Amino acid sequence: MAKLNVKIGKLELQNPVMTASGTFGYGLEFQDFVPLDQLGGIIVKGTTLHPREGNDYPRMAETPMGMLNCVGLQNKGVDYFCEHIYPQIKDIKTNWIVNVSGSSPEDYAECAARIDALEHVPAIELNISCPNVKDGGMAFGTTCAGAESVVRAVRARYSKTLIVKLSPNVTNISEIARAVEAAGADAVSLINTLMGMAVDIEKRKKLLSIGTGGLSGPCIKPVALRMVYQVAKAVQIPVVGLGGIMTAEDAIEFLMCGATAIEIGTANFIDPAVTIKVRDGINDWLDRHGVSDVNDIVGAIE
Repeated sequence: MAKLNVKIGKLELQNPVMTASGTFGYGLEFQDFVPLDQLGGIIVKGTTLHPREGNDYPRMAETPMGMLNCVGLQNKGVDYFCEHIYPQIKDIKTNWIVNVSGSSPEDYAECAARIDALEHVPAIELNISCPNVKDGGMAFGTTCAGAESVVRAVRARYSKTLIVKLSPNVTNISEIARAVEAAGADAVSLINTLMGMAVDIEKRKKLLSIGTGGLSGPCIKPVALRMVYQVAKAVQIPVVGLGGIMTAEDAIEFLMCGATAIEIGTANFIDPAVTIKVRDGINDWLDRHGVSDVNDIVGAIE
């Protein structure tokens, strides 16, 4: 069996397979299908300082080779997570990572500070694709200054591994990656969903309640691979790759493009055991090709 251990900053993963936020609940929902302690990490659903109701229904739509969602970060807030969810997950031996969202740098920082106090949560993933309410709704992650402002605020109050999730809805994602690296990020994850929409031509209506939503699934993989490749060459910190990973072969493509670890998202809705299958598939590929350490294929393409 090949060595599957990888490192994301100070975070040590027993294998490079993690779950993408918003597609795996709090992990507990999948424990009948997956041995949670065998995953490299579990990134729980987006968490905000205050409870959020999310957007009106309908907020999901199927598309060719993917799906759209505009759930809108529905969650019960960070205090609910700390008081009710954390006690249920803290003794399961994997890397628990909380995806943190907010509408101002101060919101992000306060939410992160409360999670920092949780002994068995060694990392957070900052979702900087959230609308900046002080800047007319523009997402923080679409400008270097916006992304930097959030990361600096959080870094000042958060002491553990800080992963920043980048938006693909930008002109130059490498510039954003370099900005968050300079602001104190320990790693970046990419890509978040692409903006899209769907239409019901019989009702002459948009299918999602707010019109647009995040596109995910196999259809975005080529875009994600390109961006992971570019960012991995632009920064010195580890890159976590995601976007349309359905199989071990998909995951290996991301690793070869420079990702140290990967996240699986939409595929969890199709096969709740896909994460373990991908982990085993990576190991099988390494064994077949005589590779003893998964790190040897990271960034391996010429």
